[in-house]
Amino acid sequence: MPDYHDDLRLGHVLADAADAATMERFKALDLKVETKPDMTPVSEADKAAEELIRGQLQRARPRDAVLGEEFGSEGTGPRRWIIDPIDGTKNYVRGVPVWATLIALMERGESGDRPVVGIVSAPALNRRWWAADGLGAFTGRSLTSATRLQVSQVGRIQDASFAYSSLTGWEERGKLPGFLDLSRDCWRTRGYGDFWPYMMIAEGSVDICAEPELSLWDMAACAVVVKEAGGQFTGLDGKPGPHSGNAAASNGLLHEDLLGYLGDSPR
Repeated sequence: MPDYHDDLRLGHVLADAADAATMERFKALDLKVETKPDMTPVSEADKAAEELIRGQLQRARPRDAVLGEEFGSEGTGPRRWIIDPIDGTKNYVRGVPVWATLIALMERGESGDRPVVGIVSAPALNRRWWAADGLGAFTGRSLTSATRLQVSQVGRIQDASFAYSSLTGWEERGKLPGFLDLSRDCWRTRGYGDFWPYMMIAEGSVDICAEPELSLWDMAACAVVVKEAGGQFTGLDGKPGPHSGNAAASNGLLHEDLLGYLGDSPR
């Protein structure tokens, strides 16, 4: 089995650098914000953090490819770093502390690319989560000061806590009735959004979550953390991993139930 300890250590170094850059500009009165062609915001901090991570990767892993939200794809090869410099930019620009830098390493295998290392760093919350294939998932402030993560053992939808991002995407997908049914049937719903519900699934404080439209950089790091904590991460089509353009994540026990409400197959 490949040893990802060095990649995980590098991921923490990258996250430390990004945290310093993003926190320096968080809540800055002169923060520059632009609107991208897809009508989503991008701040100067998004761009600076991604440039910083790319620069360090170029020095430390010059043979690896990179895909980032702000500057696209660079390089080829069986190893590719996936970067979302600020997941939750809308929160960031409004001063809401729920945002994170997502860093993942994907590796090509017989069944395609899969995430093998993931770091999710949320400095405004003073939290960080990480995982590597076969090594488990953890939370803490450093590799030497960490707590291992484990998903919940909730086995009934009626007892489940369900997290989501918004309603509009489900309506556009034609899945709003299933979403509302799930909301009525489960124990609790909360609209945490972005990276956070996936990390709470890994911690065992949330049991199911789903989002109808996502990019690879939104999911790659989260997917490996959820999986290594004992959970399940698929698309709404049930295919494992972060490749479907949307996500369904759970403690594993409730995954089929979740897909029954929101999945692409008819109920």
